[in-house]
Amino acid sequence: MKVLERYILRRTLSIFAAALAWVLVIVWTTQVLNRIDLVTNSGQSVATFFLAGMLTLPSVIPIIMPFAIGIAVAHTLATMNTDSELVVISAAGSPRITIIRPILLIAIVASIAAFAINNTLEPFSRQKLRQILANANADLISSLLQEGTFEEVDDGVFVQISQRLPDGQLGGIIVADTREKDTKLIYHARRGVTVEQDNGSILVMQDGQVQRQSADGDVSVIRFQTYAFDLSQFTRGGGEPTLFPKDRYLTYLLNPDPNDKYYATKPQQYHAEVHKRLTEWLYPIVFALIGIAVAGDARSFREARMHPMVTTLTIGLLVRWAGLYAENEAETQPFFSFVLYAVPVAMMGICCVFIATNRMMELPTHWVEKLNEHVQRLRDNSSRRFGRAWRRV
Repeated sequence: MKVLERYILRRTLSIFAAALAWVLVIVWTTQVLNRIDLVTNSGQSVATFFLAGMLTLPSVIPIIMPFAIGIAVAHTLATMNTDSELVVISAAGSPRITIIRPILLIAIVASIAAFAINNTLEPFSRQKLRQILANANADLISSLLQEGTFEEVDDGVFVQISQRLPDGQLGGIIVADTREKDTKLIYHARRGVTVEQDNGSILVMQDGQVQRQSADGDVSVIRFQTYAFDLSQFTRGGGEPTLFPKDRYLTYLLNPDPNDKYYATKPQQYHAEVHKRLTEWLYPIVFALIGIAVAGDARSFREARMHPMVTTLTIGLLVRWAGLYAENEAETQPFFSFVLYAVPVAMMGICCVFIATNRMMELPTHWVEKLNEHVQRLRDNSSRRFGRAWRRV
């Protein structure tokens, strides 16, 4: 590899690593915040919370990797153009492949890494995360039974205990069940205990009564010595996770178990997931080619145009949106499985045409003009507001 190629490779790779790290931190933070109820509601430890957060990383990295590639390529080439480096390279007689080769090398390695993560680390982490959430959900009832407070364990079902006794029993139990529209049930027992069985938890109440109020307002009271209230219906599987197509390895997707209940009911989702796994890894190359087509040639910085990074990310977002739309539709319509391949391959072909013919890929002029008008309007409004605020001071 030539010195110039190593220079471009090093510069692009450093920006790619920085962009990937920062975007990953932002996206990962939003994903972790969605899991905050794992601690607040189910009583899990902080270590479990952070473990669940770490397990979301493999599913996030392949999604943001193309955007990091696009940012790195556009920023590197735009900066080199501003510093007149692209002009010098062109004037020295170096072919364009000198610029393209190191960028494509990074994109190809990133695509291979995305494919590996999608089909090894991501299914592994998803299955582990499903197990953590299932276990947390299975422990939900016992963790919610706090002394002196009503806790909603399901829509319309509230549980309250007065005290926890030293022998593991519960004292002063109240259960309010209003799930049925025309019937309200209130269970009250002097004591009770939770019993773990293979199919879930059971709350065994002793020495109590059931108050039943019908729709017309009539109330009936039934006393009991022992009554078992099934809690397993609120734990969504008693600790056993339900695995979806996204949670499976590629080998399983290619040859699913015929006895898999989810596959038996929704086989098209398995087929769509296979096609997604075989196409999603192409997007780092797509974004790299978009960046080269937008900013890979020397151009005078006096020309009024949108910054190459904005153009690259806008075009990349449109392409990625088309791919995501095809992924969603492919779960119900087999035709869109073909679209999953067509979107990245067609975009790569378009970019190659622009690169081979030395043309710059840009957004339509009227899009740029409208966007500039909106930006200028925002600047004017901000200036006026700042001026009024300054005069008041």
